[in-house]
Amino acid sequence: MIYIQFDNTHFVRDNPNVPSDLEQMPALLNFIEQNGVISTNQQTPLISHTADDILTSITGVYGDQHGVPVANAYGYYQNGSANFASSFSYWTDRLNPLGSPNGTDTTYNMLTSQGLNAPAPWVPYTRAGCNFGSVATANTELESLFPDIPTVFGANSSQTNLANTNPYQASADFEGIAVHCAQSDAICSNKNGGVSDILPDEPGGYDGFSALFGSKYVDKVISPGSNLKDLTGNTIQDVNGDIGFPGYDSMTPAVSLAYVAAMQEHGIPVTYAYIADAHDNHVNGTAYGPGEAGYVAQLDAYNSAFASFFARLEKDGITTKNTLFVITSDEGDHFVGGSPTPANCDGVSIPCTYGQIGEIDANLQGILAVEHNVTTPFQAHYDSAPTIYINGNPGPNDSVTRTFEQASGNLTAYNPYTGKNLTVTKYLANPLEENLLHMVTADPARTPTFTLFGNPDLYMLTLGDNCTGGCTFFDSGFAWNHGDVQKQITTTWLGLVGPGITPIGIDSVTFTEHVDIRSTMLLVLGLKDDYVHEGNALAQYIEPWALPNSIRNSESTFVYLEQVYRQINSPVGQLGRDSLNISTVAMRSSDPATYNALENQLACVTNARNSLATQISKALEGAEFWGQQIDSQHAQSLIIQANNLLLQVQHLNQGGAPQSCMAYFPSNVSSSASSTGQPTSGASSAIFTQSSGSVLSAKVIG
Repeated sequence: MIYIQFDNTHFVRDNPNVPSDLEQMPALLNFIEQNGVISTNQQTPLISHTADDILTSITGVYGDQHGVPVANAYGYYQNGSANFASSFSYWTDRLNPLGSPNGTDTTYNMLTSQGLNAPAPWVPYTRAGCNFGSVATANTELESLFPDIPTVFGANSSQTNLANTNPYQASADFEGIAVHCAQSDAICSNKNGGVSDILPDEPGGYDGFSALFGSKYVDKVISPGSNLKDLTGNTIQDVNGDIGFPGYDSMTPAVSLAYVAAMQEHGIPVTYAYIADAHDNHVNGTAYGPGEAGYVAQLDAYNSAFASFFARLEKDGITTKNTLFVITSDEGDHFVGGSPTPANCDGVSIPCTYGQIGEIDANLQGILAVEHNVTTPFQAHYDSAPTIYINGNPGPNDSVTRTFEQASGNLTAYNPYTGKNLTVTKYLANPLEENLLHMVTADPARTPTFTLFGNPDLYMLTLGDNCTGGCTFFDSGFAWNHGDVQKQITTTWLGLVGPGITPIGIDSVTFTEHVDIRSTMLLVLGLKDDYVHEGNALAQYIEPWALPNSIRNSESTFVYLEQVYRQINSPVGQLGRDSLNISTVAMRSSDPATYNALENQLACVTNARNSLATQISKALEGAEFWGQQIDSQHAQSLIIQANNLLLQVQHLNQGGAPQSCMAYFPSNVSSSASSTGQPTSGASSAIFTQSSGSVLSAKVIG
């Protein structure tokens, strides 16, 4: 099992003349397309950002169930104002360790909806007797010196002492690489530096397992007798020359895939790996534009590394006949920059150059003060979609909050690229809408006052109320914005290759999600988790012989049901996007009656959606992992109810009159529609239709 997750690597072209990232890596693209399937309509959770995208992909649940819906850092209220914590933190780290002087919120960073430490993604593998290797994959290895090293090795350990006295060496020794072993496996013995793999709240318990943390210990197992080398033959080391983990920005394919290959060759058959983006210059900290020579050169090196990697695996006997390959990327990025020169440049034969590259940094505090005289103290998570934490943590209906929201919904900012003003705010979500979008966790302190989804050209931060010199400015160090809700950002890709995967090439139609990856992998591998996923297996990509009878006997019903489920449950499905627009109208409004009416409708929609989604999820999960046959009549009823809920929310989004709360609940929706699942009324109908094969597509008719 080889799982690889890129950072910001695109299937779609960012410039129509310039081949996309994957097109410039034919060794990888051809491997997936010729041997398996690549879904190019793969959707991220919200917010669409590296840490929560990866965590959602490897757990199969959204941030409301794993604890980190905001990344790559999130705020939490303490004593009336917000502190900020990194979203990257080892699996069992607490927000503030017990007794920490930094704060009193001691909840786990990885947090279930019941307030427990989230189940770890390596458990099904290690329980089945397989060692699990992690190469820089979010929160499955040590992400930082503190609190990670004391959490794993102990506050008074030699490792913690090294972290205090020589942090660069400690980082190279202990961060970024880990092996979680099967029970009693010699690889993680005390002799090799193994320590107890403690998961305090793992369902069913997790006693007697051990792990290795860091290159200091792992390299001795996977590269005995010599320093580990990357795929080009260079010793893996950091910029200071410290042998070991080189840092996350240095995890190019030549480095990450060298770790993967070495693990696979030395008794670690399950490997998860992270690969850094190719559009940033990781040497001097600047950003590239599409088709720039440095960008093209990096992608060429990436391609060469994948060619070497696949050749090495084949020599080892690790092939598509015996290994499941899952390869994906976190969010898409939006490029911020001027037009390239020459206009017809393609980056390959004609390099592109740019007079100006860089995101537009916007001082949110200053814009609020200048345009609306709002100087209420607040903190924000800097992003294209910043989360806002108003001091004092006022409620959503508080007059301070409402004044702040109304102003935030009507902001403009100077665009130095065009010389004109642009609209800052696209959408607004308060805790009610954040809950519908799976962004509210079991820790109420983490819930922002609201989230502002902005113009993707902007990166918003807080620099004080004074905008002397202007409220916006270039930042040439960054040119690829994410975190936001635009389809360019939330849409990415997923490649599946190996036993049990149908080799159908490119599928650009089926709506799939990061949250579906986990269930798909486990179903193909014959494993299961001890918790319920929020995603579902992509049965249409799985060979019939690899499906359980409970799905194979009613595959079309299963696929049909899961597709409509995604549209009501996904943060970026039809219901999520419609509700976000309704939320924005409500929060921008200065009319209390309009605000209250729409907010009440959203509360009703959320409750109805949750009730219906729970029923559908139970049926899908039961068929996937527990051998429970889907009742076709019940499934048909659920599909009809889901379509009617979509229709009702669409009607409200288009300005339709609010209706009674009970009208949204499935038990009050007519089930007399035709067998296609078409809603019973309405001039415009949101329905699902079956296309060729077993691939389903969503469309709006009428």
